[in-house]
Amino acid sequence: MTSALPFDDFRNLLANLPAADTTAKARMRTLFAKADKSSNSLGRIEDIAAWLAAWSGRAPPAVTRPLMAVFAGNHGVVRHGISPRPVAATVNAVELCAAGGAAINQICIANDLGLKVFDLALHIPTADITEDAALDERGCAATMAFGMEAIAGGTDLLCLGDLGVGNSTVAAALFAALFGGRGVDWVGQGSGADAAMQLRKAAVVDAALAFHGGHLGDPLEALRRVGGREFAAIAGAILAARMQKIPVLLDGLAATAAAAVLHAANPAALEHCLLASLSPEPAHARAAERLGLRPLLDLGIGHGEGVGAALAAGLVKAAALTSSGMAAAARG
Repeated sequence: MTSALPFDDFRNLLANLPAADTTAKARMRTLFAKADKSSNSLGRIEDIAAWLAAWSGRAPPAVTRPLMAVFAGNHGVVRHGISPRPVAATVNAVELCAAGGAAINQICIANDLGLKVFDLALHIPTADITEDAALDERGCAATMAFGMEAIAGGTDLLCLGDLGVGNSTVAAALFAALFGGRGVDWVGQGSGADAAMQLRKAAVVDAALAFHGGHLGDPLEALRRVGGREFAAIAGAILAARMQKIPVLLDGLAATAAAAVLHAANPAALEHCLLASLSPEPAHARAAERLGLRPLLDLGIGHGEGVGAALAAGLVKAAALTSSGMAAAARG
C-alpha cells in the first residue's frame, strides 16, 4: 500500500474494474446456436457457459483449476448471546476441514476442486460492533489484501465460502447498513437461534447501527465498522478475481454481504460473480434480489464452509464441458 489512506488503493481498483470479453461471450452464444439442438434448450447451462466465456476470454471456456476458498473469522459481538454455538466452534470447524472430515472436503473431492481454508486470527475476535469498530482501517485493508492472495498460484474458477460463529448477525448488520432497515428486517435463525435469541440479534444490529451512525454511508467504512475479518477477506478475494478476470461463485450469507459492500461501491463490481445457492435465511433471498443475483441451486443449505459453491462448481464445470464438446461436434 503506497497511498495516504489504507482504503485508497481499493477505491482506485473499484473505480477501474476490467470489463467482460463481450466478443468471447457472443462467440459462445453463436457456438450454441450452431449446435444440433433446439434454440436455448439447455437453459441456464448456456448462460453459465456464456458467462464463463465472458470472464475467461475463451469460447468455448474450460475449467481446469477450480479453487474453493473458505475464510474463517471470529466476532467480539458474540458475547451478547447471539449464537447457540460457542466461539470455539469456529476453530473446531477449521480443524475438521484440515483433517479432511468436513462436508466441504467431500464435495471438493467429488468435484475435483482445490481447497484452501484461511484462519483469520481466530484467537483474536474483532471488536464488539455495538461499542467499537470491528476493525480499524489499516487492519481491514490488510485483511482485504490478504484475501486477494486467495488466487495466488492460479485458478480459473474461484469459489468463496465462510466460517464464523455469529457472522449471520454481522451479515445482518452489514445488510442493514447498506440497504437500510432495522435488525428485525435482516436477522434470522442463523445456526439455530430461538425466538428470544433472534430478538437479541436484532437488538445487537440496531445498537451497532446507532453507535456507528452517519459513518455507514461509505461501503468500505461499513465493512470495517460492522463487518469482520472473513467479510473483508472475501471482499478482497472477489476484487482480486475481478482484476484478473477470474469468474467467481459466491456462497452463503457472509459472502453475499461482503459482495454487497463492493456492489455498493460500484454496481458493476459483481458482474463476474454468480450466486451458488440460497441459504434458508430469509435475508439471503432479499439481499440476492437487491444485488441482482439469481442462485444456481436452492437446496436449503445453511451449513456454511462454502458447501453450496462447491456443489455449484460441478454444475459450472459441466457447463464448460458441454459447451466445448458440443462446439467440437458442430465443427466436425
